[in-house]
Amino acid sequence: MNLRSFQLSDVHAVTSIWRLTASRAVERETLKVLSKQLACDRDLVLVAEIDDRVVGAIVGTMEEDTGYFYCLAVHPDYQGCGVGRELTSLLEERFHSKGVHRIEVMVDGGTEKLVPFYNHLGYRETRSSVLEKNWMFRLQDNLGTV
Repeated sequence: MNLRSFQLSDVHAVTSIWRLTASRAVERETLKVLSKQLACDRDLVLVAEIDDRVVGAIVGTMEEDTGYFYCLAVHPDYQGCGVGRELTSLLEERFHSKGVHRIEVMVDGGTEKLVPFYNHLGYRETRSSVLEKNWMFRLQDNLGTV
């Protein structure tokens, strides 16, 4: 297995894996995160190759001394072969070299199935839910009824 930083030529292979492992809405959000991170620090976007085929990817971001990783995805044919573990390990090493002291994993409705995997790697749940209020939607509704 070869692990390396993402290259622009990987975009089709990586989006293909995301299509196999995530919903369309999650895929769109993932592409936004990928684009932003590539503009900041390409070293935190990683891919795994087996026999010159991209079989997995992970996207990391940083804010001060905290690292975050999103979008861990492994092609279904290669799940359970250590690809996710290796990608996560390399991203942790890169975070450490950049001064990160804490890593948070972003889990949403599309990636909840990975929680046991993250627990196995030593990650623990620190928050049980995230609440959100879409203020613009409510404001538009109120303006429409005036």
